[in-house]
Amino acid sequence: MSENEPVGQPAKSNASLVDVAPPRRVSKGAIIFSICIGILTGLGVFTFGYGRGASYLSNDPKTCVNCHVMQGHMDSWQQSSHHAVAVCNDCHLPHYLLGKLVTKADNGFFHSLAFTMGNFKDPIQIKPRNKRVTQNACISCHKDFVHALLPAVPGEDMQSCVHCHSSVGHATR
Repeated sequence: MSENEPVGQPAKSNASLVDVAPPRRVSKGAIIFSICIGILTGLGVFTFGYGRGASYLSNDPKTCVNCHVMQGHMDSWQQSSHHAVAVCNDCHLPHYLLGKLVTKADNGFFHSLAFTMGNFKDPIQIKPRNKRVTQNACISCHKDFVHALLPAVPGEDMQSCVHCHSSVGHATR
């Protein structure tokens, strides 16, 4: 008898507690859910490794040619006037952290989907959203020169910088 048990009552053995406790059961739904999570996690890890996902966290232009369809863009950038002063991320991603992460995630998902499914134009075409990102990058880097050219009211239309300067970032385009 232990000192914590009330006086006059028989001591309970551990064996009787085990007999009383209901058996633990795992439902079929929990098993199927766990298998699905395991499969999705495995596919995600495989895709991240196969697609060299970690390289996309860098600022290295060689990352962009992980997809062979980007080789022409890389070649034309290497011949451009911006080759010495800007890399892909400087012109094709917003210059603030949240916008950069969202745009990378958005482009990464849709690029990998398009390249995997083979559903893209060749040569690839920039989306309107990414044109705006590039335009904002031009204005951000050259704000001292283009200030007088900007619309008087923010949000008004203006001519795209690459309309006249298309070879600045990609010489042969």
